Amino acid sequence: MPRLTLLLPPAARLDGQALPPGVARALGRGDLGRAEAGHAAQLARHFHASPGALAEAALTRAADTDPADARDGAWLRADPAHVRPDINGARLLGIGGQLQPGQADVDALLPVLRALFAEHGLQLDAPHPARWYLRLPPGIVVPAFAAPDDALGDDLFEHIPGGAEARRWRLLASEAQVTLHNHPRNAARIAAGLPAINALWFWGGGTDAAAVLPEAIASASPTLYSDDVLLHGIARIAKVEAMALSRCDPATATDALVDLRGERDPARLVGTWLASAVARVPVCDLVLDFADGLVIHLRLAQRWRVWRRPLAALPA
Repeated sequence: MPRLTLLLPPAARLDGQALPPGVARALGRGDLGRAEAGHAAQLARHFHASPGALAEAALTRAADTDPADARDGAWLRADPAHVRPDINGARLLGIGGQLQPGQADVDALLPVLRALFAEHGLQLDAPHPARWYLRLPPGIVVPAFAAPDDALGDDLFEHIPGGAEARRWRLLASEAQVTLHNHPRNAARIAAGLPAINALWFWGGGTDAAAVLPEAIASASPTLYSDDVLLHGIARIAKVEAMALSRCDPATATDALVDLRGERDPARLVGTWLASAVARVPVCDLVLDFADGLVIHLRLAQRWRVWRRPLAALPA
């Protein structure tokens, strides 16, 4: 039987959203389970890398360039960021595409930053204006940097890694901030109503062993619909057909993985996506995988579980 899988945001995001009768009835008859919470664990349930883990920086590099380039080294993201001082320290208020960086920003800022990182044996480039990369030399130790979604809006210093191996990275981040703060390109951005690119955010390397591209990635889904560059990089290695989410028709989707983690409208998530997916159960199995670990399996044979009550709301 073909399988349709929806990657969904945390179920708590749908708290208070009424479930249509057909959806409530189907979910009440389904098999509910719990898995590890978090986006990394969620992706690992559907994509199995060997050897090692899903290396975010290397995989987005594969989408931004090609797998051959991404395989030629170990990688760390060093994305353009905006940090604002406040009374308690500084806050990370924007990163990557949120700052609307353009090629003019790359052309102005990269040369001075490249010179800075070259002094430390690191190569910086930007195949995409919103995604900048450091090629790591062999043997370098990479701390566990925080992902942007975990750090945005927080005090910057709460997410700076500690330990002896992290000291050089804290110094590099400080030097990059000084260089960017004094660069005239930021005056032009501010005059244009854009936030300054006054910091770099290191992330996506995992550890030195996880900073390289996996040799292979296995997936049970032959088709992916997503707007996430990380998933498109995974799809390239897994040899899965990947398309933008806008290409997915929820009324006809079958044997695919549909990435809905970025959907911000609870009404659309429930009324369009969940309702359409549940209607597909006669022709395919359905897996609803929520980022907070709730997993619901729906199959056609469950229609005989008539003694089960409809699910009034998704369990927290």
